[in-house]
Amino acid sequence: MGGPDAADLSTMSVEEARAVIVMLAAADGDPEPVDAVEDRSIPGPTGDIPVRLYRPADATGAIVIWYHGGGWVIGDLETADPTARKLANRTGALVVSVDYRLAPEHPYPAAVEDAWAALEWVAEHGAELGGDPSRIAVGGDSAGGNLAAIVSVLARDAGIGALRHQLLVYPAVDLTLSHPSIDENGEGYLLTKTGMIWFGEHYLGPVSERGDLDKHPNVSPLYTADFSGVAPATVITAGFDPLRDEGDEYAAALTTAGTPVRLHREPALIHGFVNMVDVSPPARAALTSVATEIRAMLGPVATRHEPA
Repeated sequence: MGGPDAADLSTMSVEEARAVIVMLAAADGDPEPVDAVEDRSIPGPTGDIPVRLYRPADATGAIVIWYHGGGWVIGDLETADPTARKLANRTGALVVSVDYRLAPEHPYPAAVEDAWAALEWVAEHGAELGGDPSRIAVGGDSAGGNLAAIVSVLARDAGIGALRHQLLVYPAVDLTLSHPSIDENGEGYLLTKTGMIWFGEHYLGPVSERGDLDKHPNVSPLYTADFSGVAPATVITAGFDPLRDEGDEYAAALTTAGTPVRLHREPALIHGFVNMVDVSPPARAALTSVATEIRAMLGPVATRHEPA
């Protein structure tokens, strides 16, 4: 989900929370230079979707579609910019950062629709961007990891074989908030349980009005009935993250279905650590390690990916 501390969120307006995440993103240091950055738009279900392209100097041809975190409510291309630059430089991939529609102005399923539209478009037009549309990965942190997981299942169902990998960084995959780590790490580690409730109410509406929506697989991908045939995955979880247990369980569910998975547990880190790379050496090491792995997996020759 990601974002400001929930103790503050409970008293904030959406506009105030969006201003805070802009300030937090700025704390990740000066933008890393990349070879080229381009803002453009691609067709979406209700209008154009803004995207930002990052081309590294040592481009390998692979494409990573990146969905930012922020609880489906906050965040944008600017707050995702530091992470997108780092991913481009470390993976060698053309990174396509997607500015999907946000709640509450555009509640569920708007974010999912835009995330899926972006993948469909890149799969068809990736060569026009200077990438190889046969070597695509989707990725995201927190709420963005939720979207990446969902579109990976949709891609399996639609037969988009070009999707080679999914990178799920402390993903929100179970919005029922029922795992032990929700309470264990629910206060004091940036993302809190009350913050997740705040995000969920803006994205899905009041709990009393949702029925079983929290368990719909396009909301909580952990409830997907069949994971067989989805793209290989890298799943990252953090020890002091409320979302830790559901990320671990998601990796296990993929593995049980025969999907190659590499699970990276970062026991000393908190939710949001990919936005702290410039101030946290352990976060920097974690991101670099995973990005190096993704570079190898998206190489011109498919790399055999054994479960960890």
